[in-house]
Amino acid sequence: MIKDFFSRMIGMFSADVAMDLGTANTLLYVKERGIVLDEPSVVAVNANGGGVEAVGLEAKRMFGRTPARVRTVRPMKDGVIADFEITNLMITYFIKKVLKQYRFVKPRMVVGIPTCITQVEKRAVIDAALMAGAREVHLVEEPMAAAIGVGIPVHKPEGNMVIDIGGGTTDVAVISLSAIAYGESIRVAGDEMDEAIVRYMRLNHHLNIGIFEAERAKIAVGSAYPIVEKLTTEVKGLNVKNGVPTSIIVDDEEIREAMKEPVGSIITVVLRALEKTPPELSADIFSNGIYLTGGGALIRGLDKIIEEKTTMKVYIPDAPLISIVKGAGAVLDNFREMKKVCIN
Repeated sequence: MIKDFFSRMIGMFSADVAMDLGTANTLLYVKERGIVLDEPSVVAVNANGGGVEAVGLEAKRMFGRTPARVRTVRPMKDGVIADFEITNLMITYFIKKVLKQYRFVKPRMVVGIPTCITQVEKRAVIDAALMAGAREVHLVEEPMAAAIGVGIPVHKPEGNMVIDIGGGTTDVAVISLSAIAYGESIRVAGDEMDEAIVRYMRLNHHLNIGIFEAERAKIAVGSAYPIVEKLTTEVKGLNVKNGVPTSIIVDDEEIREAMKEPVGSIITVVLRALEKTPPELSADIFSNGIYLTGGGALIRGLDKIIEEKTTMKVYIPDAPLISIVKGAGAVLDNFREMKKVCIN
């Protein structure tokens, strides 16, 4: 009781933060202010002294274009911390950016994490947030946060399935009574699709392109299911035969073919999750449908191919990219009631 009293008192003088620490983007939600930051998870550092040159969108623009003294780093890989020191610098920068000055004490933080990460990886997230200035850190699994973010009544005794496709991981979870009844995660998502496009361009067009050019092509014309109107985009890179910069025009059919393998892996894990779900929860999912969130939800026709393979209705929220941070923010706003959705 005394501990709760002091926690509430501290909360009155701090700006608590919810964070979606993603492979591709980091989003921050500040209590009573809403979503205040959405930046790429990229950091540019000085290779000599290790100082930070740029973070976020500015660093992403520098990716692949820096001199030898500067290197650009994506410190998150497959949904987990790949470079602890750089991640700590990035989180610290973002928190200071949105909280120009802490009020009197450090913030409480709620952080979304993939379901597949190990205890060591969870500890790394907690340590990075604490070193960045948090007074306490609570973790919530990303599909749970996404479910809350799209308005699913997670506290009810009924099953709801959420598929969250981010940059590094795809999380599939069946949620009931404020817990994940069954969950599965694979480290195949948006980044894997980008890498598949890079490989396709090299093999089929002898064109060497960067990972962000592949991402741009995916956003421009990418699809998982045949579409009515043909889409085309110009892709720029280096001809591997003669070493000359060049560009080609590709259409949605080629990008769909390039992404076929990672999309197939996502479909496989969804079907496996449905197969392993208890019958009562399966009946609920059939009635309620499947919710598709994360950046992957924006890929044209992905909902249609999932519907075709599962025979279930698939719903995409209005803003699937911010579902996780919205859900983590809702946990933060009603922490006493929602704390039970956090994991140890």
